[in-house]
Amino acid sequence: MQDTLQHLFRYKAWANDELLTALARLGGESPITGLAIKALSHSYIVDRIFAAHMRRRAHGYTSANSSEMPPLKDLSADIKKSDREYIDYVSALDRDQLAERIDFAFTDGAPGRMSREEMLMHVITHGIGHRGQVSALMLLNSVPPAKDGFTTYLHETEASTRRRTAA
Repeated sequence: MQDTLQHLFRYKAWANDELLTALARLGGESPITGLAIKALSHSYIVDRIFAAHMRRRAHGYTSANSSEMPPLKDLSADIKKSDREYIDYVSALDRDQLAERIDFAFTDGAPGRMSREEMLMHVITHGIGHRGQVSALMLLNSVPPAKDGFTTYLHETEASTRRRTAA
């Protein structure tokens, strides 16, 4: 599972970068940008909350949503840094650490208990959902969405080991 998680977190960083680059090209006046920032800011905060849970550290967030939206440039830098941290973190975990269950509190105060592996899978699937929301916004506004498919990632980043048949 560790190899799979490493692959998924590298994919997450790639997909986030593709989306953030596409949003930057739209500019701040696009009706998509504000809503995209809201969705991606939420996803980023959840990433940071779970990063703290896995390390048994306080995170300081009282909500998974921010009352003030950051500029896209700042959010992009924060997401890229967080993605690099996750890639490094996952690479250092062993099987026992992945299986370890950790008690924590959700931002609403409700108790939680998950294994690190479950938390990592939550971070992956949660991010996919919000990138999908932003892609849907782009489509609804006649803007081509960023490429974010796992198969596209594999064939772009591992082109020398992937073969495509002619159409």
